[in-house]
Amino acid sequence: MNRQPKLIIVPCTLDEANAFIKQYHRHHGPVKGHKFSIAVADEKNNIRGVAIIGRPVSRVLDDGWTLGVRRLATDGCKNACSALYAAAWRATRAMGYRRLVTYILTTEPGTSLRAAGWRCVGQAGGGSWNRPSRPRVDKHPLQQKLRWEVSDGPIGHLLLPEEGGGVNG
Repeated sequence: MNRQPKLIIVPCTLDEANAFIKQYHRHHGPVKGHKFSIAVADEKNNIRGVAIIGRPVSRVLDDGWTLGVRRLATDGCKNACSALYAAAWRATRAMGYRRLVTYILTTEPGTSLRAAGWRCVGQAGGGSWNRPSRPRVDKHPLQQKLRWEVSDGPIGHLLLPEEGGGVNG
């Protein structure tokens, strides 16, 4: 009988996370930058999955309160995805952000996201990033995606000190 390994969240550099993504992610490659990355390891300290969290892909969501799970991949270890999504949200909240978003293919069920307390907010994106003014070679699925998010509540405008925000605002 296969026993479920005990999983623990561990720190991870972007280079380490990208190396894992390159090996295990089904349709995306490494990313160039991040706010932070985390990994999930088993009791023998074998890395079983990674998550890379950064600024959201959508400029509309890049409001100073929101981060995005840019990549997440596992080696298939049971519960590793849910553990990473839940830990990514805890770390995001601890940094003062109010919302975390991610996108999955419409052919993916979202079971790990649902288990981690996320909710599907609808279809988003899809299509090519290639534009005449900005040529790109599409190396990713071009179909519509589903946007999932978890948040602390309504997202407001971040007030600068001169607008009455900050510690003394």
